[in-house]
Amino acid sequence: MTEYRTFGRTGVKVSPLCLGAMMFGARGNQDHQESVRIIHHALDSGINFVDTADVYSAGESETIVGKALAGGRRDHVVLATKFHGSLGDDPNEQGNSRRWIIREVENSLRRLGTDWIDLYQVHRPEPGTDFDETLGALSDLVHQGKIRYIGTSTFEPSAIVEGQWIAERRGRERVVAEQPPYSLLARGIEREVLPVTQRYGLAVLSWSPLAGGWLSGRYRKGAEQPASSRAENQTARFDIASPENAAKLDAAEALAQLAEEAGLTLVQLALAFVLRHPGVTSAIIGPRTFEQLDSQLGADRITLSQDVLDRIDKIVPPGTNLSDSDAGYTPPAIRDAALRRRPVS
Repeated sequence: MTEYRTFGRTGVKVSPLCLGAMMFGARGNQDHQESVRIIHHALDSGINFVDTADVYSAGESETIVGKALAGGRRDHVVLATKFHGSLGDDPNEQGNSRRWIIREVENSLRRLGTDWIDLYQVHRPEPGTDFDETLGALSDLVHQGKIRYIGTSTFEPSAIVEGQWIAERRGRERVVAEQPPYSLLARGIEREVLPVTQRYGLAVLSWSPLAGGWLSGRYRKGAEQPASSRAENQTARFDIASPENAAKLDAAEALAQLAEEAGLTLVQLALAFVLRHPGVTSAIIGPRTFEQLDSQLGADRITLSQDVLDRIDKIVPPGTNLSDSDAGYTPPAIRDAALRRRPVS
């Protein structure tokens, strides 16, 4: 039986496993009927939390989720989606501006076939847009009843704190949740993000708990690298020739052996680890098939022993990202040298 957790300080109850819908649509399972059946299977198994985004397969994922929640299921699901990514050639069809938020929420509501979104999330930071502009627009949507709560995804600790400051000083609705990357191979958020979210009482729904497939059991030393659309589109994250990824492969191998000794699959070990952190509310799973979903269901009922947790810490030390590509967001000053060097006079 699913033991539901309180979503931050909202009083809303959510399942420890959140069904991520990124793999439903053109970038994953293109069969709408099968995708709907997978969603129904997850809901029937006790999951009551579904997360998607407008950019997943250019809105197709939201459309599929809308089909799955039709016929009375919508009222029993905590529904989350996101905005920020580009959805057209127009430079204003993206970002965190009031102009785009007010327009795009209507598109998401239409695709999802609902009158309200429980958690509307800023998919990524946008340093060129005043965060107060973003929170102002989102606060208006809360007051209009179109969204219930505001969340962020892959924000740095300083930006999380800024959001809380803006809400207090300028009378905006408060951000109540953060969605960061977190896995056995990407533990960087243990340093500051999770302590900050705990300090402010934010819910945390972590993405990529299987490290983009590295912890699915498919990546093993001596075996041929499995083909996947992610590997094709995110070469930096999956190129075995990279020293960072070679370290991930070594760690995945050691973790797989540890899981076997503990009587678990690597998938179960990975999900149970993420859910063990006191600052994590839910882990987002993103199955493409029934088989993948079934391999992940029930992981929230597994308790890892202290010995297993200590051995994990020896394989991947706390607060460590084995690869920067798994962090999900690179600050502009790191990407652009002009932002960290004085011009030559």
